[in-house]
Amino acid sequence: MAVSGDGVLVGGTRGTGLFRPLPFLTPIFTGSYNSAVHMRQPADLASRMAEFTHFNESGRARMVDVGAKASTERLATAQATVFLEPATLERIQQGKIAKGDVLAVAQVAGGMGAKKTPDLIPMCHPILLTSVDISFTETAEPTHEGRCAITITATAKTTGPTGVEMEAMTAASVAALTIYDMCKAVDRGMSFGDICLLTKSGGKSGLYSRKVG
Repeated sequence: MAVSGDGVLVGGTRGTGLFRPLPFLTPIFTGSYNSAVHMRQPADLASRMAEFTHFNESGRARMVDVGAKASTERLATAQATVFLEPATLERIQQGKIAKGDVLAVAQVAGGMGAKKTPDLIPMCHPILLTSVDISFTETAEPTHEGRCAITITATAKTTGPTGVEMEAMTAASVAALTIYDMCKAVDRGMSFGDICLLTKSGGKSGLYSRKVG
């Protein structure tokens, strides 16, 4: 009886002393198993973990401590696009969707989504948002695939030690999902795209603006 290279008991039982546990695995290591990698010394592991702010020295996920950061005004704007049939967009514009005013409901949902971000994204801090604004741009000219579009722009604002990028992106995403829910009875083929951060300001990293093209 022996133990295979991957730590599995071949013959015998645990009581025989031939059982060897599998090496400790941490979230940072991916891909095929390599014993030389997975059996790193603790000091080497701690060094690698320092490169990732959301992992502690043991390789476990953590919420970053932002207590020492300066409290500054933070602003972030994100977008998401809903692609839909021309007839669906026309129904929305004419108020002929049975569930009600699609964009009004999506606007409220986007704001609610922004406030729920830390409940949805595990390592996000609860933030006292001072403002969330949702707007819509309708593109009636069909694409080459015959789809029209509604582009959602969401802006979140706060004053604090951490940014609101995730709140803005969550707001745009939830608004897009709400448009789908409101209209799915007439257009189940709707799709989403261009979900991204457009701009952010405040904090140590300062201003970010997405490059277009």
